[in-house]
Amino acid sequence: MNPPILGTMRSRVRVCHRHPYSAFVSSGKSLYFFQKLSPNIRRFYTPNPSTRPNLVAICPREIRRSPSQYRSLSDMAKRKLEANDAPQVVNGAKKANVWSSPGTAASDFRSDVVTTPTASMLEAIINTTLLDDVFAEDPTTNDLEKYLAQRTNHEAALFVLSGTMGNQLAIRSHLFQPPHSVLCDYRAHILEWEAGGVASLSGALVRGVVPENKVYLTLEDIKKNVILGDEIHGAPTRVISLENTLGGTVMPLEEVKKISAFAKEHDIRLHLDGARLWEAVVSGAGSLPDYCREFDSVSLCFSKGLGAPIGSVLVGPQKFIKHARWVRKSIGGGTRQPGVLTAAARVAVDETFGKDDNGKDGLLKKSHVTAKRIAKNWTDMGGKLSQPTETNMVWPDLDDVHCSGDEFVELGKEHGLRLLAGGRLVVHYQISDEAVDNLELVMKEIMKKRGQNGSAKRQKVGEREYK
Repeated sequence: MNPPILGTMRSRVRVCHRHPYSAFVSSGKSLYFFQKLSPNIRRFYTPNPSTRPNLVAICPREIRRSPSQYRSLSDMAKRKLEANDAPQVVNGAKKANVWSSPGTAASDFRSDVVTTPTASMLEAIINTTLLDDVFAEDPTTNDLEKYLAQRTNHEAALFVLSGTMGNQLAIRSHLFQPPHSVLCDYRAHILEWEAGGVASLSGALVRGVVPENKVYLTLEDIKKNVILGDEIHGAPTRVISLENTLGGTVMPLEEVKKISAFAKEHDIRLHLDGARLWEAVVSGAGSLPDYCREFDSVSLCFSKGLGAPIGSVLVGPQKFIKHARWVRKSIGGGTRQPGVLTAAARVAVDETFGKDDNGKDGLLKKSHVTAKRIAKNWTDMGGKLSQPTETNMVWPDLDDVHCSGDEFVELGKEHGLRLLAGGRLVVHYQISDEAVDNLELVMKEIMKKRGQNGSAKRQKVGEREYK
């Protein structure tokens, strides 16, 4: 007699009670996916047919002789998380438990890319669909794209594997016939952190502009540096790329509107690297759709402050996204079963940013409050900030207190913190109160030694470890 069929996803799985991990699948891909998971997690995968009919079942060793004891995934996840709250130790080093607690991310100020996925993301992954996105057949991915298009006030969206891919697809899809150039802030990610992708993939010149106000580009900065089509000595500006936030500072919505109107007047495409636009929105600068509607294309990241494992989304007009999908395929960005990524991304948007267009019901506001607390601690001790603290980044001026980058990093290690030699502190919602207290101790030690190190300069190379 055939064993009972307990669930379906892309293919039916039948549980064999004679072997803990045996399952018969028509395609083999569902089994392959589960074999890649941790044995400690995999051994508990059992569905409750009445509540989770779409879960793939693999019979656990403990209950393979007792089908009546099948547990739901949510029960499994809770038991697993409760048993593993403490960080595991591997080869003498602490290992983050990615599904239960932040682990080392709780004391890591280097970047918000260190955020770890949550238990609800794990459950979404297990419940996801496993169809092909190259054929645009995966419901989870299609739903995420439609959802983000709607929330950003754009016609369409495209899931991509990284923010860099999103930016490069956007610029390549906006540019057709050279000569052409892209205008951006001199600190922009597309100029400094994407391996020359604009030049190699789009054949375009990138012109970096230093803002006169030292914080963000204004319309006056754009006008002084733009190359219009009737200037034959230079490569005409075809794309203006803005970044918000940049270094944790916010580009005001009113300034964006001015630049947007100028770009439309001169038939220049306006792109936004919005990897951390979520942070600008939560700061109260403007809603997500209000910002996004001013741009021809926007790239948004899921894996920084939002905490998803991987991925970004590119939004824009339907025709533009259709072309970007073609470019994505040409550079190897098509994915076969992206549901395991997009399911977690959807949870990250709804839980970490929130369902409100201003992010009022999400978790990001916590990091802004913590960042302001850290900045106040520093300035109350007499320290200076090299940039204002407007969102989740704090920039203590280490040069002013004669603290080298190496010393800053070593002091952090002594107090169990991970810091960058450049001095940038990135706060995310998983940073612990204990880490903030320890950072205050680091600051006190720096101030205690103030003036003892002569004119030691911090090492800016550390800034390149993370963006």
